[in-house]
Amino acid sequence: MLPNRLLTCLLSAALIAGCASERSLSSADDPLDSTHVAVARGDGNFKEAVIKDQVHASQDDPLDDAIAPELKAQARTARSKLNTANIEQPATLADNAFENGTKTENTDLWQRLRDGFALDHEVDQPRLEQQLAWFASHPRYIERVMERGGRYFHYIVSETERRGLPTELALLPIVESAFDPFAYSHGRAAGLWQFVPATGKYFGLTQSWWHDDRRDVIAATDAALTYLERLSKRFDGDFTLALAAYNSGGGTVSSAIRRNQNADKPTDFWSLKLPRETRHYVPKLLALAKIFADPQAYGIDLPALANEPYFAVVETGSQLDLAKAAELAATDIDEMYLLNPSFNRWATNPDGPHRLLVPVASAERFRKALKTYPVNQRVSWQNYRVRSGDSLSTIAQRFETTAPVIRKLNKLNGDTIRIGQRLMIPSATGDSETYALSAAQRLEQKQSRPRDGDKVSYHVRSGDTFWDIAREHRVKVRELAAWNSMAPGDPLIPGKKLVIWSQNAETTVASSGSSASARIKALVRKIGYSVRKGDSLAAIAGRFSVNISDIAGWNDLNTEHYLQPGQSLVLYVDIRNSP
Repeated sequence: MLPNRLLTCLLSAALIAGCASERSLSSADDPLDSTHVAVARGDGNFKEAVIKDQVHASQDDPLDDAIAPELKAQARTARSKLNTANIEQPATLADNAFENGTKTENTDLWQRLRDGFALDHEVDQPRLEQQLAWFASHPRYIERVMERGGRYFHYIVSETERRGLPTELALLPIVESAFDPFAYSHGRAAGLWQFVPATGKYFGLTQSWWHDDRRDVIAATDAALTYLERLSKRFDGDFTLALAAYNSGGGTVSSAIRRNQNADKPTDFWSLKLPRETRHYVPKLLALAKIFADPQAYGIDLPALANEPYFAVVETGSQLDLAKAAELAATDIDEMYLLNPSFNRWATNPDGPHRLLVPVASAERFRKALKTYPVNQRVSWQNYRVRSGDSLSTIAQRFETTAPVIRKLNKLNGDTIRIGQRLMIPSATGDSETYALSAAQRLEQKQSRPRDGDKVSYHVRSGDTFWDIAREHRVKVRELAAWNSMAPGDPLIPGKKLVIWSQNAETTVASSGSSASARIKALVRKIGYSVRKGDSLAAIAGRFSVNISDIAGWNDLNTEHYLQPGQSLVLYVDIRNSP
């Protein structure tokens, strides 16, 4: 059986993650050899919202904690537009639109998509029929997910064509993220294509205080298609195996193939024993393609999508405030952020690339406005005089930036500053409402939304973990993270305020000095456990009075895989309940 992530980390020289999952590899290995199953955001929440006829699907889904608080609020506002707006199709293909070298006579993007289909949708498999039946019985899902994807779909189809790839791959963001550019999973996967940090880095997707390329529409699409191309070559052009590997890792699929070869069994995707998520992942994409190939056969009307670019790429030449960019382009900031979801702050990355995506109709106006707009006014600066008691960290906190940014911009060699020294601090041209649309009110509204339990404000202390806090308040780790727009793997910064809907009747107020927290933390111990013959996750969970999901989370385990004797686990147990 495959080793778990904890054991692999002890043996590996480095950690490289596969798409949508932290995947353990040695420094000499390629993500194509990954053996960990993907944990993408997926479309589960979106499906549920469609079934319940909820308009604002995924508006409260977690966001990457690297995004500044004011832009988190903006992302939620943009998401509501993503979920409700009908895409305005460009009337004509403007000369300044994004060009990819592909020309077609089709005026209908759907027909162009069908013309590039190359996978077998007619395979007779129950798993495919199951997915097909769900989509056919929920036609509203197709309509709404393509409302979301309309901004990006022409570009993605064009890129698959340019590379000579099956255009079914253009539908993969539906499966990965339901076309939510802000999608963020508990496995720290981000963006339309759900890359985790390490795999993103391997494919050139950089992250900084200012931005995250995993959410960049152009950069992430390029990385995902490159990844899929390499996987297809690994499996001799079989894209069902390549897709399975995108989800569960090339090493997982290769191991399954070897097992079947040794047992003299077929080695096609449908014959392999793969993780449960992967077994449904490929059929889901094929079912979508089958519906898009002949929507009338399933009683589905596809929304109109013109075969023309929705956005154009405009070179800005330098860093630019996003609110100012929206003003110059005469478009609203929601639209600017939906097309440029990679930015963590109020401005573009000072290190580039210096480009923004804008609606085609706004591109020429934006270019002309940029030519006459002074470079020194594109970002505002505060000329700050250092005072007694200041440090780079306190100054950074005051101006909502970071010490490394101040060091870099002022060419400082270290953290030493002197009273009276002048520092240039970047700042937004507008107030927080310009970017966040009343961020404080929006946050208050979200935190005040009635839920089960008692609302508690908690200030993070040094040494706190999501598990400690969740256990104290008798809630799930993932719930606690989601209420605060975080993922369970995100770091908890001392002093950060969390909102908790506590199920612990004894706890009514929690703070940095919470005696309840101190009392419970004092009774919890981190222990190492070596798996014995006959052990299972259920048996270990019962022995130590913890949840199976907690054990899986602490050790990044796939509950579909068996434990191996001698395997090392980390457990956090309450000594009052331990054996």
